[in-house]
Amino acid sequence: MKPNPIFYITEENKPMAESAKGIYITADDGKSYMDAASGAIVCQLGHSHPKLIEAIKNQVSELQFSYRTQFENQPAIDLANSIVERTNNILDRVFFVSSGSEAVESAMKLIRQYHFVNGDETRSVFISRIPSYHGSTLGALALTAYQPLNEPFSPLIQLYPKVKSPTQYRIPDEMTNEEYALVCANEIEDAILEIGVKNVAGFVAEPIGGASTGAEVPHDVYFPRVQKICKQYNVPIILDEVLTGIGRTGKMFGYNHWNIDTDVICLAKGLGAGYYPIGAIAAKNKYVQPVLDNGGFMHGFTYAGNPFGCAVGRAVLETIDEEKLVENSKNQGEYLLQKIKALAENYQWIGDVRGRGLLMAVEFADKDTKQPFPNSWQVGEAVTKVAFDLGLIVYPKKSLNGIAGDHVLVTPPLIITREESDKLLNLLTQTFESYNKIIKSR
Repeated sequence: MKPNPIFYITEENKPMAESAKGIYITADDGKSYMDAASGAIVCQLGHSHPKLIEAIKNQVSELQFSYRTQFENQPAIDLANSIVERTNNILDRVFFVSSGSEAVESAMKLIRQYHFVNGDETRSVFISRIPSYHGSTLGALALTAYQPLNEPFSPLIQLYPKVKSPTQYRIPDEMTNEEYALVCANEIEDAILEIGVKNVAGFVAEPIGGASTGAEVPHDVYFPRVQKICKQYNVPIILDEVLTGIGRTGKMFGYNHWNIDTDVICLAKGLGAGYYPIGAIAAKNKYVQPVLDNGGFMHGFTYAGNPFGCAVGRAVLETIDEEKLVENSKNQGEYLLQKIKALAENYQWIGDVRGRGLLMAVEFADKDTKQPFPNSWQVGEAVTKVAFDLGLIVYPKKSLNGIAGDHVLVTPPLIITREESDKLLNLLTQTFESYNKIIKSR
């Protein structure tokens, strides 16, 4: 039998997706799956949303592509203005891309070129966190700390310094959560001083952890301290909102939870909501104008700011506003988080349930010791398979640098209703009950 010409991570056979509507995907055998992962935490508006279908039809009949060095186009201008307005005009310049990795690398290159044209040519080192995920292209991978993704390519990338990610689950016994959060924040200052202020280009972080940490929400003291340190040493703050942005956490952007004075944010995933690959960076003009005044931004992509993608992004933001989906993300997220926490109390092998809005995670560990299970058990993958067989899609990863600490993300589309939330909880209960029999037999 001739092998499938497509390859990804593995050659494991998957069902053939045939159609999708709302929060469900239907395979070619007629089985329906609740998409409680929003694909890869992408589908903010679910599937086949009529307003997005209409926007796509309208744009495709007018203008499908124009190149940014030859023409302006109205959808790009409109989407840029929509993004700027949602930052309260604090981040007032926008550069479009097609993916999260491209957004992160664009932010890095903008900040690096800003330092370069300002005469700070030694400012080339970015500080990020461990664990973290910022993308799979080489520049973004240099910021990422997720060992299975980094290890094969480490000879190809500059290994940027990493500081601790501010977990609130596993902290030293002698510390409070607040104390440990400050320890993690203060590591940034230590790193800046060790590297040398004149060499540091910027600090990069997700406001709330994504797949690499399993929806880790930092203590409220963390980002105010980070901001104070970065401002003291004139280190730009780049926030990776690829996963947390566009309403996912119950605010339009993750940084809104702490009113962080960020210098650049990176967007993708929910901006196109799965209907078209579109991403962006939004930056303060203080970083953009010097670059434009000194020969322009030495960077770009073929599809940057194309009218089709921008029309989709504009329709996504308009729909989120019209349907009050940021508020729905907050309300349904609070409801689901409370119910999943209560459900988890029944299982010794569920260590933590955490998150904000419709970005939630269940971490599998001994409830008393927080000890992760052996990697050979592949608990996250096993739970995901049980759920999938029951018609529920969740998203498995590992929270300890990609090598231990199994968790699954529960991240349904922002359109989910209370009735659908209850169905999700019912399927999750069935999943845990089924896996409970498996893990007890070990």
